[in-house]
Amino acid sequence: MGYADELFDLSGRVVLVTGGSRGLGRAMAFGAARCGADVVVASRKYDACAAVSTEIEKETGRAALPYAVHLGRWDELPGLVDAVHARFGRLDVLVNNAGMSPVYDDLTEVTEKMFDAVVGLNLKGPFRLSVLAGARMAEAGGGTIVNVSSTGSVRPRPAIVPYAAAKAGLNAVTEGLAQALGPAVRVNTLMCGPFDTWATRGWQQDPEQLTEGVRAHALQRIGDPREVVGAALYLMSDASSYTSGATLRVDGGMP
Repeated sequence: MGYADELFDLSGRVVLVTGGSRGLGRAMAFGAARCGADVVVASRKYDACAAVSTEIEKETGRAALPYAVHLGRWDELPGLVDAVHARFGRLDVLVNNAGMSPVYDDLTEVTEKMFDAVVGLNLKGPFRLSVLAGARMAEAGGGTIVNVSSTGSVRPRPAIVPYAAAKAGLNAVTEGLAQALGPAVRVNTLMCGPFDTWATRGWQQDPEQLTEGVRAHALQRIGDPREVVGAALYLMSDASSYTSGATLRVDGGMP
């Protein structure tokens, strides 16, 4: 095994990816397994989690645990952490990837229920899960948390105001928890730009519209979900052993 392989090696570790059944989460779960980790694929729909888990086990030979949970519901999160420890006896990496941004035509259409749901999934849930998982990581002697944020948190557009606000809050959570859980646990933000996933297709059905928004970016294209994996593995692994409270942008060169 070469030096770079050793830095990114996740053998013997357990990685939990929320929103892991599709999009960026699915790509990151596969990436972690390919680097030797056992993985937990968590999202609301058990069947989707189970399908991805089966694919991961078949392709990589690593163990994969599917788990159905609503990440925005505070009282469901202790059970998720307990289930991971019951199955694997440990949790080394938490990737808070689950998120959503409902489509609306005008800000006056944003209801309290919609706003609360967006904040719950994108901010409240990751905070609570990080605290629960981080406390156990600290007791065990170490671990790492990766909060998946969005460039919308620093470049908010009218179409994503509640989502952008929640992700901005998540950026703050990263820095606060890095201090609270250190030195044993590292906490970082993976700030993603536009990727070709189900979420961005929901915002803009027309492929031309999907491309238009990234023409000002340095790379002038939308990202493929597989292109987030290298940065995610950096933050998950010992390659980032002196990195905490940081924000790593993967956005094709946002202006």
